Formats: sequence, structure tokens, C-alpha cells
Amino acid sequence: MKVARAAIRFIKLLWTAFEACVHFAYLRLSNGGPLPGDVRALWLHIWCAKLLPRLGIDFRNEGAVPERGLIVANHQTYLDIIVLSALCPCTFVAKKEVRLWPIFGWMATMNGTVFVDRQRPRETGQVNDQLDVALQSGLRVVLFPEGTSTDGTKVLPFRSPLFASAVSANEAITPAHIRYSVSEGSVEQDICYWGDMTFLPHILKALSLQKVSALVRFSPDSMRFDDRKRAAEVTREQIVALAQM
Repeated sequence: MKVARAAIRFIKLLWTAFEACVHFAYLRLSNGGPLPGDVRALWLHIWCAKLLPRLGIDFRNEGAVPERGLIVANHQTYLDIIVLSALCPCTFVAKKEVRLWPIFGWMATMNGTVFVDRQRPRETGQVNDQLDVALQSGLRVVLFPEGTSTDGTKVLPFRSPLFASAVSANEAITPAHIRYSVSEGSVEQDICYWGDMTFLPHILKALSLQKVSALVRFSPDSMRFDDRKRAAEVTREQIVALAQM
């Protein structure tokens, strides 16, 4: 039963990705060139909202989704991007390795995700310039400041450099906490993607689970800061508090 369930859902994943690519190509042809950020964000939102029910994943939020600005969240798995995008049109900041993830990496690239090379900190200024453009255009931008995905049992210290664009633009920063639950198995091993796990075996295991639920809690307070280190410290505290609710 689990093998059949995983196979059927994996086919649905591939089919949805194909539909999304066709739609993206149509939008580009209709636009006559590269798509603006808001159109890319809406495109990914539409297809992520279609994809999750097809994979047997429920998703919901507590607290109001911010209208714009920087959303700062904990990071556990490749599903985080799909869940957040299913809730609202947004774009992302992600480590460069995400670009190489099958399907999810391709869709993130088409979405206009800003990829960060953690081994080249000198490029942080260029990344912040891209984020500044996105934020000033009114887009929601999602940042995972832990810098890597975890097993979800704790929130790692936040890296502060990529808060600089929101601070300098005086844009609101909203903390959010993502939590998963499963009808069987283990969230830490079957949903969270961390350590030396490999993509294909992991996603097949996740797709074999009868039911997966995702909850995103948004802080009721969107905050502005005049210091990036303070922004990283306070938003982490807020996310830890959301995790304990």
C-alpha cells in the first residue's frame, strides 16, 4: 500500500510540475520576455496550492499573512517552500544547493528565488541589492536565516547579513514558524530533510505517508528595525516562542 501510494503521488508530482512548466512557458510567450516578480510569485502560488492536496498534504495558517515585506521562518525541508508559496504569492532566498534539487529547485529558479552561496560571503552585498529591489516592488520575500534545514527539534542561530535589505528599506519583518505532523512515522526522519539525507529516497518515503499536515504560525506583530543583528536576534526569539505555542 505504501509503495503504491508513493508511486501514485510521485507521478502526480511530476505531472503537476509539467503543467506548471507549460503554464510558465505560456506566460513568458504572452509577456514577450522575462516575467516580472509578482507574476512569477503568483505562478508558483497557484501551482503549489494545487500540488499539496495532490500529495496528500494539508496546509493552513494561524495569524494573518503579511501583505508585503520580509517573512522570516525556520527551515526543515524542501516542503517549506511549497507550503509557504501555497499560502501566498512570494519569492524566496535560498542556499545555492536548492537550485540543484530536482523539481523543487527548478520551480524555485523559475519563481525568481535569490540563491546565496554561503561559501562566498563577499557576494552578500549583491544578494541584498536583489532583495532590496524585490521588497521595494511590494513582494513578500521569505528568508530562512538558519542557513540550512534542520530536524525541527530546535531553531538554530540566525545569520544576520541578509536582514540588511529589509532594515535599510524600512520594510516590515514578520516571523513565522512552520510545524509538520504525520499520521505515522517520524517528522524528524520522514519530513525534515537534513544532514546527509538524499533527495529521492527521502521524498518517496514522505509521499508514502498516509497524511501529512503543515501549520504556519505568523506572528501578530510585523516589526521594523534599524540594526540587522538586532533584527536577527528578535525574530529568532519570536519564532522560538511561536514554536512553543
